Amino acid sequence: MNLTQKTVVVVGATGLQGGAVTRHLLRGGWQVRALTRDPDGARAVELEEAGAQVVRARMEDVGSLAAAAEGAWGLFSVQPTIGSPGTAPDFSAEDEVRWGVNVAEAAHAAGIGHFVFTSVDGAGRHLEEKLPVNLVSKWRIEQHIAALGLPATILRPVSFMENFTTGYALRDGSLSTGLAPEVPQRIMAVDDVGAVAALAFSRPKEWIGRTVPLAGDELTPVEIAAAIGKAIGAPLPYVQVPIDAIRALSEDFAYANVWLNTLGYRADIAATREIHPAAMDLGTWLERGGAARIAAFLDSARTTGQSA
Repeated sequence: MNLTQKTVVVVGATGLQGGAVTRHLLRGGWQVRALTRDPDGARAVELEEAGAQVVRARMEDVGSLAAAAEGAWGLFSVQPTIGSPGTAPDFSAEDEVRWGVNVAEAAHAAGIGHFVFTSVDGAGRHLEEKLPVNLVSKWRIEQHIAALGLPATILRPVSFMENFTTGYALRDGSLSTGLAPEVPQRIMAVDDVGAVAALAFSRPKEWIGRTVPLAGDELTPVEIAAAIGKAIGAPLPYVQVPIDAIRALSEDFAYANVWLNTLGYRADIAATREIHPAAMDLGTWLERGGAARIAAFLDSARTTGQSA
């Protein structure tokens, strides 16, 4: 039987990563079961029109996950972190771990043949340094996957370029984050995670048992702002948000920025391109839609009077 005739379940299929994985799998001819809590939502309808089987399931409900995974061969798992769009204000690291564990348990119960989990670069480095809470939560999920003995591939991408397309980083006519302006940051396009996940599913003998860090580019925040400004045809200065101001809102988020400014990600860009030669640098990502998304957000913010 051709592998692509088998079914891969994609958890969080209407999110950025799950959507990218679903698109790449469908292009490769796979049967895709796209899980979402809202099958009637616009993104779910788009996936169904593209050829996916859309199924209602919630990561907090392991029973719904197990039922959705029944009879499938592969499963892609990703969970939101604290502050992710669409999560409740009180969503915590413990919730993230619980959801990740639920998905792994459902995959185990269903006898999934290849489990691909998106973690984050640096997960596991708590043995040598204090880590931000989101890295620790991903590591805990990884450990549960290993304890279950799932035939798994762990992907560990760095920060996403898509973080620069919304009010998360676009404020008051500037690119504005807690990152130090002169410190290079490793970044990656979400679409490339989808491409690598699809590649892993297509080559299980080669990929099961691997943990793979992923990065597509490395630039300082000032260089990122300049590249975006050039791509959208308008100046976009970089402004660093003081860490103390971030700390007043969230100690965990403040520490995550301190960590990125001092220790940070280590994923090897050249190694990523050996695996996936088409991995985008920032300029390519901007050309292929990133700049248009940023410009659209800035135009909308100006029209509605938001602080972007």
